[in-house]
Amino acid sequence: MTTRHRRGRPRRLTTLIALTGLALGAVTAPAASDAVPGPAPHGDAAGKAGARVMERLDRGVVAVRSGEKEVLVSWRLLGLDPEGIGFDVERSTDGGPYRKLNRKPLTGGTNYVDATADLGKLNRYRIRPVIDRRPQPPSKPFALSAGHAVEPVVRVPLRAGGPVKFVWVGDLDGDGAYDYVLDRQTAPQKIEAYRSDGTFLWEMDLGPNSMEQDNIEGGSSTVDVGHNDGVTVYDLDSDGQAEVAIRIANGVTFGDGRTFTAGADDTAQFMAIVDGRTGRLRASAPVPGDYTADGPMYARFGVGYLDGKTPSLVAYMKNRIGNGDFNLMESAWRFDGRSLRLQWKFLRGDQNLPDGHNTRIVDVDGDGRDEVGEIGFVLNGDGTLRYSLAPQGVRHGDRWFIADIDPGRPGLEGYGIQQDHPDGLLDYYYDARTGSIIWKHSSALPADAGRGMVADIDPRHPGMEVWSINGEVNYEQGRPTGLYNAATNRLTEPDTTKQPWPHMGVWWDGDPLRELFNADPFPDRRDARIEKWDPANPAPPPALPRLVTTSAYGAVTANGNAVYPHLVADIFGDWREEVVLTSPDYDELVIFTTDRPSDIRLYTLAHNPAYRNGMTLKGYLQSSNVDYFLGHGMTTPPRPKIRYAGR
Repeated sequence: MTTRHRRGRPRRLTTLIALTGLALGAVTAPAASDAVPGPAPHGDAAGKAGARVMERLDRGVVAVRSGEKEVLVSWRLLGLDPEGIGFDVERSTDGGPYRKLNRKPLTGGTNYVDATADLGKLNRYRIRPVIDRRPQPPSKPFALSAGHAVEPVVRVPLRAGGPVKFVWVGDLDGDGAYDYVLDRQTAPQKIEAYRSDGTFLWEMDLGPNSMEQDNIEGGSSTVDVGHNDGVTVYDLDSDGQAEVAIRIANGVTFGDGRTFTAGADDTAQFMAIVDGRTGRLRASAPVPGDYTADGPMYARFGVGYLDGKTPSLVAYMKNRIGNGDFNLMESAWRFDGRSLRLQWKFLRGDQNLPDGHNTRIVDVDGDGRDEVGEIGFVLNGDGTLRYSLAPQGVRHGDRWFIADIDPGRPGLEGYGIQQDHPDGLLDYYYDARTGSIIWKHSSALPADAGRGMVADIDPRHPGMEVWSINGEVNYEQGRPTGLYNAATNRLTEPDTTKQPWPHMGVWWDGDPLRELFNADPFPDRRDARIEKWDPANPAPPPALPRLVTTSAYGAVTANGNAVYPHLVADIFGDWREEVVLTSPDYDELVIFTTDRPSDIRLYTLAHNPAYRNGMTLKGYLQSSNVDYFLGHGMTTPPRPKIRYAGR
């Protein structure tokens, strides 16, 4: 089937194989000698003054032993790579010279199966871009140890410490590779930073005001409880090195050993920007005090380009009023390398603006500027209200998504579910630009959709599928509501018991359909895995075919046994996603990366504006999406309108 992208002429998915698709105190930008190898900005997207500044990523080369005799080598296609770029794969064995493995430059998928290596020896792999038949400087190498295990895993060492809930990625040191920031769910809580190879950088101690860790009413420096986080990682001043943004209070000790004090009021809270390399405080500003009489405010942080060019820190902040209701404040902040400035704040007050358990930051109207969305309303990039879904019956809910769900209609679409809705509304599908609802599903009471999901998992129907459950969040009591094709609002599988469990997606196996990351809702049988729903052989959730069982590789989920991973994102290799877990002793990141070849060529998802924004958001962890249709029958995505940070 051929579909039409609204910005281009129709082309089939096979076109992707041949074409490029598809980033306080001043910090000094990297010197030219430290710059990441790679092509210079190219084409219209790089030259436009209005292009957003994104990370200057390296090739992200990764190699995993995919069989007894095979190694899958994978690398990034960058957002601004020129069309027609090819690649050579080179290998060094036991410290010997690098030798090219392929006969002609590779112009298909950015991965390669090496079946000729002596796997009893150390092998290093690197990638050499080829542009207009001219070889370019090679990438940094990836080392595969002698006798390495057959596993779809990259292991990153950590210091010993307490349970980990969240992991963020960002280029902390400016070398083009993603580094890691994580929390330690101890009392007091800690934040730690590591280079991409596991080299420890620094630790923050969140102090006595992080001891109270109630999901709703906790300490003034408590982070990462319930659907709150209050931390994110991004290059906020576009100098090529990422910062850590965090909400703090008295008693926080930074990575340089200095302790934060701002008077005697331990409930006073501040927004802080922390140097990604050293952990020192670079800038801070007080949280607006409109609602602080009701106590400390929990937060969710994310990043968006509200003016279309420069990143802003976006904060959702909430606390409980004495009568049980909640205050809600949204705000945007700009860090210029020296100071942190409040751009705007939005107070919900008594307006009927439903919120949920995660935030989305995405350009809903295609003008290049991001909007800030909650499950029942959307704010413009200047902090004014764009629309509310409340007049159409939408209330609080657990999960919602914005994506190009239906490539046959202009723009992006939204899908959300409802929690304990008094009128029986279960889920709804709407135009993300205007908020106009396209269809709804309702149920006889009680109506409580605790989980919902959006992904293209059925190639027989155009666009993505949506599905949810009604009732308790477990296999036995949660009633499946049906797997629907969103565009047609029709069931794709008539037996609703054979819909997959609605949790998280992960692009893994090499086709454009999305696979699923799932874990049993009951803690005593968690059994996390990557699985694939097969429309030709549908099965109930516990019986879906497995691609990976994570416990077979010594991995545990968030906090040791939660239903969530720490992160799902495209953090190295080609366009497919990694699933980040930890070891049971929390002394190692166990990063699952695909061991399956693919002939699909797409630029790294981390250079897609909507997807990269999503990587900065946590809350109740939910899948991120690109701003084009990625699925069966897709067309070649347009080049992202970005330029690289740094030089």
